Amino acid sequence: MRLGIMGGTFDPIHLGHLFIAEEARVRFDLEKVVFVPNGIPPHKREYETTRASHRFAMVRVAIHQNPDFSCSAIEVQRPGPSYTVETLREMRQQFPEAEFFYITGIDAISEILSWAEHEEVVRLATFIAAMRPGFEPVSLLEKLPVAYLERILVLNSTGIGISSSEIRARVRGQMPIRYLTPDGVCEYIFRFGLYRQAEASAQAGGE
Repeated sequence: MRLGIMGGTFDPIHLGHLFIAEEARVRFDLEKVVFVPNGIPPHKREYETTRASHRFAMVRVAIHQNPDFSCSAIEVQRPGPSYTVETLREMRQQFPEAEFFYITGIDAISEILSWAEHEEVVRLATFIAAMRPGFEPVSLLEKLPVAYLERILVLNSTGIGISSSEIRARVRGQMPIRYLTPDGVCEYIFRFGLYRQAEASAQAGGE
């Protein structure tokens, strides 16, 4: 089985995430894509992330109509920072026969040498790197060894210029977010009063 894994903070999940997941599934013949929301993101962030239970719930709301998508609480339930290598090891136990394809942005892939046990990460999964505006694939050649480049598939596709930070800012500014994220996620955000306050600085962390 060719299994896609899409990790991220998803604060909140939006249509850009969903489009990339579906595009990767179709283009690389993946049987399923499993969304894995971070519990505690390992890298330093510019803001304090929303409680993991809310982010996990929003992902479930966003994907519930797509039978090819599922959501795993593997990182939400694990104490401490969410390291990709630990997630891949646990998923290997759950899906011993699967071939893993880890879907993330090409900018994140370019920093993989800073990830915990990155050699093991690259051994456990092939990476699908989604293009980001202003980031050229040639940049990977300058940053990563050849053995790593051989494990990366670049997903060139129509970009959707939506960001989670933009959605949070629009909620704080009392601007509409409909058509940026699924209707159910919009309803969840307003039901629980998420993103209304100014963002606090996050604590330092590291993969």
